[in-house]
Amino acid sequence: MMRRFRLAWDGFVRPMLQRPPRLQVAALCYRKRKDGKEVLLVTSRGTGRWILPKGWPIRGKDASGSAMQEAWEEAGVRRGQTAPDAIGSYFYRKTDDAGLGLPVQTLVFPVAVEEMADDFPEARERERRWVSPGEAADMVQEPELRDILREL
Repeated sequence: MMRRFRLAWDGFVRPMLQRPPRLQVAALCYRKRKDGKEVLLVTSRGTGRWILPKGWPIRGKDASGSAMQEAWEEAGVRRGQTAPDAIGSYFYRKTDDAGLGLPVQTLVFPVAVEEMADDFPEARERERRWVSPGEAADMVQEPELRDILREL
């Protein structure tokens, strides 16, 4: 009996518990104003909480290109300059359809917004808001993302 338990633990349970985090990319969209920078937050479709536009890497695009695509689909950023390197990352737990919390590491790419659109793929599903980096840090839930926003 103990041997069977050990085989089940080593063969199935332990790998599930030690699974490396999945990887997403996020766009930290910003614009400069007279009184400083503003960042763009959107609401999550599932929970309504404030987040950066983010998603899974897209086949055929590099990480920053994938982040820019998410900025378009989720926030209506039509044009912007994105950096090729992430300025940081944060972790969160994404709840899947089965209710399991999967660890996700999210790479954050800055995007200097040049043009916005009112009509974009997820316009009817999300709210978007421009706020100061400090306000944004207070609105998001992830501590590491708060630090990135405060450093901006």
